Amino acid sequence: MDLHITLDGRGDRTDRIYRQLRDAILDGRLRPGERVPPSRELARDLAVARNTVAAAYDRLVGDGFLAGRAGAGTFVTYHQEAPIVRRAPAGPLRPSQKFLSLPAEPPPAAPARYDLRIGHPDGTLFPRATWRRLLSRAVAESAHTRDPAGLPALRAAIARHVGLSRSVRAGAQDVVVTAGAQQAMDLVARVLIEPGTVVAVEEPGYRPVRRLFQSHGAQVVGVPVDADGLVVDAIPGKTRLVYCTPSHQHPLGTAMTLPRRTALLAWAQEHRAAIVEDDYDSEFRYSDRPLEPLQSLDRAGRVIYVGSFAKTLLPSLRLGFLVAPEALLPALRDARRIADWHGEPAAQAALAAFIDEGLLQRHLRRCRGVYAARHDLVVRAAQGPLAPWFTLLPASAGLHVALRGRGPVDLAALRAAGVAADPLEHFYAEPRAVPDHGLVIGYGGIATADLPEALHRLADTAAAGSR
Repeated sequence: MDLHITLDGRGDRTDRIYRQLRDAILDGRLRPGERVPPSRELARDLAVARNTVAAAYDRLVGDGFLAGRAGAGTFVTYHQEAPIVRRAPAGPLRPSQKFLSLPAEPPPAAPARYDLRIGHPDGTLFPRATWRRLLSRAVAESAHTRDPAGLPALRAAIARHVGLSRSVRAGAQDVVVTAGAQQAMDLVARVLIEPGTVVAVEEPGYRPVRRLFQSHGAQVVGVPVDADGLVVDAIPGKTRLVYCTPSHQHPLGTAMTLPRRTALLAWAQEHRAAIVEDDYDSEFRYSDRPLEPLQSLDRAGRVIYVGSFAKTLLPSLRLGFLVAPEALLPALRDARRIADWHGEPAAQAALAAFIDEGLLQRHLRRCRGVYAARHDLVVRAAQGPLAPWFTLLPASAGLHVALRGRGPVDLAALRAAGVAADPLEHFYAEPRAVPDHGLVIGYGGIATADLPEALHRLADTAAAGSR
């Protein structure tokens, strides 16, 4: 192990070595059981006599910090439950005002026995052995690209995939591979947003994207959502960018109707605005014919289509993409280059093979069957034991449904019952005269066998709160 010890200046060198090693042990940089360098080796690295280091080690042994093992070396023995936190100097530096003005996000909640929070696909469905094989092959073949838009093979595979599955009109040259959908939004913001640019988002909606646009200095305006989707007539006239989730609205779950889609496209053309279409959860549809995405209906080059493999594969893979009009592509490629050059090519090569060999479609068919069964369990519960306290908002796709409540939900009592769920109110960023009570029930991250018990506990908690 390399140790950085400073002996500059005057003073007892043995004492300096002792104190720096002791501090490293106390703040957890040197952990119990770790071996420190032999005294001869450390003395050579520090250009001091071996006796100087040996004396420091002897003091540390005497104080209980180190112990020698015959034939093995000298090891850390001191153990404390909570090491002293070692922090960098606070200093006078402060973030810019636009970051200070961002709304605070709540800290991550602790895990629960029954997790009904949204955004969690079922990791047990992911074909890990197949992915390891494809990833190993990509590493062995030294997959590489210097193109910030991503590996050409993956861009071509994505263009074919979304062309067949979603009727997206795109060639490989129109695709930019990203580290998830959030980076795709960030690239769009870098290219299209200047301080003060008016950006319209759905209200309620996906709050991380709202915060992202705000971090770029945008003036973000919430636009209401009704049963037909984003209310186009409520979009401010000065808006230059509209973000929406038309296939499965986040979080209400409704799909934007065809008349509303055509109205939004006409509005964007009239006002010379861009539309970011987040095709959220479009892969998982259980009934009804899927409507065409805005991108395939667009004839004026106003739509930027964003997709992700976080829900279809694993969030930890951080793989997404965008399809953009030709005029924006050079700037988007430059933005990706500035952000992180070109991403991770081995994972991109593995995903390209996963798509080209038909494995993604096979995986999606399997997932649809599992998630459809869970969707039906939630719908039946909403129409049965949960009906006295909640109203189900229709949704025929995705990994969650929304339940509008008759009143506020006692989240602490629900947590005490071992159930975690997202309250509907948390998806509103702007004050409301009348709170929209309810829950958003995610069924992606909970086992099918556990779902009935989770819904039963939810019903019992709601019943107890109404007494």
